[in-house]
Parts: sequence; structure tokens; C-alpha cells
Amino acid sequence: MSSISIWLPLILVFVLLAIRIPVCMAFLSGAIFYFTFIATEMPLNMVLAKMVSAGMNMNLMAIPFFITVGLMMNYTGITSRMMKFADLLVGHMWGGLAQVNVLLSTLMGGLCGSSNADAAMQCKMLVPEMERRGFNRAFSAGVTATSALISPMIPPGVMLILYASITENSVLDMFMAGYLPGILMCIMLMLAVNYVSHRDGYKPTREKRASFKEILHGLVECFWAVVMIIALIVGLRSGIVTATEGGAVLCVLCLIVGMFIYRELHWKDLIVIAKEAFVSVANVFGIIISATVFGLYLTYAQIPQRITQIILGMNTGRIGFLLIVNVMLLIMGMLIDSSAVLMIAVPLLYPVAMQLGINPIHFGIVCILNLSIGAITPPFGATMYQCCNLCHVEIPDFLKQNKEQLAGLLVSLLIVTFVPPITTFLPALMK
Repeated sequence: MSSISIWLPLILVFVLLAIRIPVCMAFLSGAIFYFTFIATEMPLNMVLAKMVSAGMNMNLMAIPFFITVGLMMNYTGITSRMMKFADLLVGHMWGGLAQVNVLLSTLMGGLCGSSNADAAMQCKMLVPEMERRGFNRAFSAGVTATSALISPMIPPGVMLILYASITENSVLDMFMAGYLPGILMCIMLMLAVNYVSHRDGYKPTREKRASFKEILHGLVECFWAVVMIIALIVGLRSGIVTATEGGAVLCVLCLIVGMFIYRELHWKDLIVIAKEAFVSVANVFGIIISATVFGLYLTYAQIPQRITQIILGMNTGRIGFLLIVNVMLLIMGMLIDSSAVLMIAVPLLYPVAMQLGINPIHFGIVCILNLSIGAITPPFGATMYQCCNLCHVEIPDFLKQNKEQLAGLLVSLLIVTFVPPITTFLPALMK
């Protein structure tokens, strides 16, 4: 087997993705091409068996539940109450409603876990109101898109679960590692919004800071959202529930709160939620299954070992390697769906990171943050396209109004990359 031929499936996948073939079909095409024409000694029924077993990882069962929880937030009344609470906290700051947008994504990240779900929610709820209050529509879409990237970082982000599953690390460790980077992203975006608001004259929504009594009253209204976040953390930490069981518990809590406490969730809403959840889950699992089959090719052709030898031969050290990873994943995240990149890149780069002595939890957060930023950058950033379509904004206008927020996210990435305790402190503390 020539050294060139083993790279052909990888090249084929990138070509198919570049011409906008669906991710799962591109992965399957690469793997089937390899085992049909190159590694012919491997029976194709082994590939089929791998497809069947790919979705049988119990950690992955948490994903449908958390996606459903994120969708249910909009129908239960929890989201609207969290938005009012966020306004009490930051509405007095310059760019008040834009600050609320950022803080709401941070608060909802603990329940939603998906940037696309968060962006869709806020495009419908906040962007029209921001435009009525004098905000530029492209700026409103940019704030919504960038703040939505906090959701995958705050537990129970789907990407955190995926990384833990790929590398066989603890889901709880990944959950705890995401909090401080998520808060850092929130702070950097709020600083960027404050700068733009001073420059462009975007006023606060409140004349003065909310009193302690008002904040306490708002917190009481958000009581059930707080209960859900605490229940998830305590349940996982104490071992009472697994990540999958925790997701199921949150679904039941959302149902009870929406139907019997707030009384804003109706039976007909459950049908809409089920349809949206089915589409989202099918998309994620299609990528997971096809990427697992593609991983069989990577393992059989020893691609990770070859890449490890190449990178270690460059003698870049930890810092140089992390810089290479940042550049590589930012570029890949611009071109391909984040989940797909995670499934391709982690098996390739993880062995190198381990040989260089990089903490696996820290490496995972760096990867996820890179790919999140790629989702709002051209040419194919998924969250960018979603917000531009929902808000009817041209991409050049979006990019022009979004540069300060993007700079804030890149600063966050550099801090997280080169200050590992930000990601490792809470997991170590919980142990």
C-alpha cells in the first residue's frame, strides 16, 4: 500500500465537503472508498457493524435529552423570565439590551447547551426588540451570534459530551471545565459591547442599577431555572444520576414547570418540540455514526500515528503545538460543521497532545472554543448563516458590525490556551 494512497480518502472527504455534500455522506464516502479500493482485505460488513455499534455509546444518549431541554425552554416561560432577570443585572449598562443578550446566553447555556438553539431563540426574541430601540440590525445579529457561542461551553454543551465520548474522558470533568471559559467569554463580549455602545450611542434600558430587592424578586421568578442547573450539577457530582439520566430529569422538570407551574406549555407545543428535536438529533447522530466509520479508516491506515510523528518531529513543544492547533481548527471550523471537525480532528491531534503532556480536559476546551469561533466566520460558519438568515442581514454587514465581538472571543481563546488552570481548576476542585 503506497503512502500516497492512504491519504486519498481524507482528501476525498475535504473535496466533498468543499462542494457542500452533506457531512455524513462525505465521511461515509471516504471510508467506503478506502475499504473498497485500497484496504480490500477488510470486509465491508465490518464497516456496517461499526455503523451499527457507533450509536450504542451510552454517553451519547445524553445528547437527545439536552437538545430537547434547550428547545423546551422557549415554550415553558423559563426563557422570558431569565431575560427579565438578565435585564435587572445589566440593563443599566451601556448597550443595555445587547448586554442582556450576552448575559442571557450565559445563563441559558446551563440549560440549552446548543449554540444554534440559543441563536434561533434570541433572533426571534431579542433582535426585533433591539432594532425597535435603535440598535443596528447587523450589530444585533452579530451580538446574538457571538453570545450564542457561549452555550456550547457552559454545561450541558453537546460538544463537551462528544469530546468526552471520543477521548473516553469524564463527562463531569468536561462539564466543570467549561464554566470558567464560558464566563470569560461572557466578560470579553460584554466589554466589546460596552465599547461599541459608547461609540455608537446605544443607551441602557434602565435609568439606574436595579435594587437588591428587585434582583431578589427576579431571582425568585427564575427559581425553577436555578433549581434545574443546581439539580444537574449536584446529581452528576454526587453520582445520583449519569449525564443521560440528568438530561432525562431536566426534560421531566421542564414539562412539569411549563404545564403545571407557569402553565405556558401546551400539549400541541410538544408536537412542535418533538419535530424540531428529531431533526436536530438526527443531524448530530448522522455525523457521529459516519465520523465513527471514518475513524475506522483513520485507525486502520494509522493516520493519527503518522501525524503524531510529523508534529513531534517539528519540535514545536507544547506552546507551538497549541498554536498550530488553534490555527488549524479555526480554519477547519470556518469550512465544516463543528461537530464534524471535532470527530475528525480529535482522534488525529489527541495522541500528540498526550505525548506532549497536555492535560486532556484543557485540550478539549481549547478545541471546542476554536470550533465555536469558526461557526461565526466565513465562508461557511453555520451560526453566522443562521443569524443572517433569521435577521435578514447581509454577511458583509454582519462581519463589519461583528469585528469587536470576534476580537473579544479571540482574546478569550488565547487566555484559555495559555492559562490552563482556567479549565483545570474546577475539575480538580470537585475531586
